[in-house]
Amino acid sequence: MLARDIMDTRFHTLKPHETVAQAVKMFQTASREEGKKIFGLIVVDEADRLVGMLSMYDILLFIQPKHMKIWGEMEDLEPDRLFEDLLGKVKGIQVGDIMTTEVVTIGPETHILSISDLMIDKHIRRLPVSENGRIIGMVYMSDVFYHMLTQFLD
Repeated sequence: MLARDIMDTRFHTLKPHETVAQAVKMFQTASREEGKKIFGLIVVDEADRLVGMLSMYDILLFIQPKHMKIWGEMEDLEPDRLFEDLLGKVKGIQVGDIMTTEVVTIGPETHILSISDLMIDKHIRRLPVSENGRIIGMVYMSDVFYHMLTQFLD
């Protein structure tokens, strides 16, 4: 079983100049279209070459206030108001400013055991499949798990 056998050829992309607000809308659109929750999106340049990945984690990490741990100790603090102000500022931040740029990719001939090992070793939940410099698919941890499980149960 190889990456090409289990990859999903339907994937959504963002451009680095798009805003976090646009990215959030793309997460919603992609999840609705795919019928499953999408947690990460590929970021490509104008020539459709991979330049990064943006995950929900990247966005949450960015909007998390730096001093969150001491909020409970500050009695005069209004967390809801601070959160609204923070979200208002974040909406205009560009995807390229917060995306992960060191993206691990695999080729279409990568064996499922190598994919699983890589995902476990690097704590990766999704791997773009690249061929000739272009992204041709995406392998998700759930795809690897269910394909392995199917083989196990047969």
